Amino acid sequence: MKYEKEINRRKTFAIISHPDAGKTTLTEKLLLFGGAIQVAGAVKSNKIKKGATSDFMEIERQRGISVATSVMTFEYQNILINLLDTPGHKDFAEDTYRTLTAVDSVILVIDSVNGVEAQTRRLMEVCRMRDTPVIVFINKMDRDGKNRFDLLEEIEKELGISLHPMTWPINSGKEFKGVYNLDNKSLRLFTASTKAEEEDVIAITDLADPVLDAKVGVRDANQLREDVELIDGVYGDLNPADYLSGSIAPVFFGSAVNNFGVKEMLDTFIRIAPVPRSRETTTRTIEVGEEKFSGFIFKIHANLDPKHRDRIAFMRVCSGKFERNKYYHHVRLDKDMRFSNPYSFMARSKEVVEDAYAGDVVGLFDTGNFKIGDTMTEGENYYFSGIPTFSPEIFKELVNKDPMKTKQLEKGISQLTDEGVAQLFTQHGGNKKIIGCVGELQFEVIQYRLLQEYGAACEFRTLPFYKACWLTSKDPKKLEDFLRFKQQNAAEDKDGQPVYLAQSEWFLNTEITNNPDIVFHFTSEVHK
Repeated sequence: MKYEKEINRRKTFAIISHPDAGKTTLTEKLLLFGGAIQVAGAVKSNKIKKGATSDFMEIERQRGISVATSVMTFEYQNILINLLDTPGHKDFAEDTYRTLTAVDSVILVIDSVNGVEAQTRRLMEVCRMRDTPVIVFINKMDRDGKNRFDLLEEIEKELGISLHPMTWPINSGKEFKGVYNLDNKSLRLFTASTKAEEEDVIAITDLADPVLDAKVGVRDANQLREDVELIDGVYGDLNPADYLSGSIAPVFFGSAVNNFGVKEMLDTFIRIAPVPRSRETTTRTIEVGEEKFSGFIFKIHANLDPKHRDRIAFMRVCSGKFERNKYYHHVRLDKDMRFSNPYSFMARSKEVVEDAYAGDVVGLFDTGNFKIGDTMTEGENYYFSGIPTFSPEIFKELVNKDPMKTKQLEKGISQLTDEGVAQLFTQHGGNKKIIGCVGELQFEVIQYRLLQEYGAACEFRTLPFYKACWLTSKDPKKLEDFLRFKQQNAAEDKDGQPVYLAQSEWFLNTEITNNPDIVFHFTSEVHK
């Protein structure tokens, strides 16, 4: 393997969670340890006008939520870490699902107060589909939350994954005194809002040591001894192979906002997390150690810099070495392209990179050549498989409020739907544009961005559709007849694929029963 050394020092992962569990805050703390930023800005605090480093769209600053996946690269202990911070809000779930196709492992943040929430379940299902290795970080231990044993039980039952505690908290809420590292037998004492550099770690090889009583009090010391004995008896040592196969998740406790318990997790992460893996394509398995370059686009983001109308396509490198100014083959368009300034990211600031290896995420300037799921190779033709488009749940007609700006509206909606924020369906026999989204907030974002970035005013009219189904059939004549009869409910997606828009579950089931020759799909694989 020519690039073995480079591949083995790379770790690419995403942080996922329900909104408000502390994901963006955790991202910032990891960047602090990596030396990538010097000061963390609290996302919600109005006193610090800076905003979190990883939230860069105006609407994110106003709402204090992340709506687009940010990509950040930093080094820690000579390991190059590519970190993808995903939106937690359920309306942006699709962006998150697709980001999970580009990473090798995941850190799942759980709020100790609320436990497992709806969005956490859905995200975990996507990880299950791919057997992605997961590390769990239980956040907000400095708030009064659920009992820690109950919390572990709830996570195991709700998410269907076996857990393995790596650190253990001493109390929680106002009584929170610190975490004991079960792995290297050390105790980190908690003092609220101390800086990242301040070391407050005491090595306690033997829990019977009276130092423990002196530091945390006799009652808590005895409780910790009991807990640790129980955990050792139940869990034993962590087997890294079980973690890598996705069957066991190591668990860490802490408080991200106080930068507490984060370092223990990061140290374990760089030790056990998987390096980039081989991937399936439509023709064969691409081995991570192959010399020839390959990669796929998993996200497109327009107007990262509002002053310049730029679009950036995010590419995950899967094999070989990507080089600046070298020609690569764009499989879908069947043409060769080269990139003079490929970027690596630190939220909004970007640096030009000369080369990238498997596991890296590179930003490519895009003038409209890329769609999600596009593959770049050194001449071979195939697509990476497993990049899904999901059926939307809310449908609205796009209405132009300013006929003078029709061109801008068309361009804007075309670019925004290329990003995969929403799906665009065009009704047959007309130019009625229907936007399909997973959640309401997406429509607000589209409306806001069309106005701010393209100067086009629009409004949305709600349509009575329940689901979009992609249609395929071995008998083209039958499919054509069906679409002609169902003209009111027939449309095409951006790639010209026929879609049936069902008014309700009853209508959908009736059509499926009445048309045995037509297959109704609820997800569409990008590139069949």
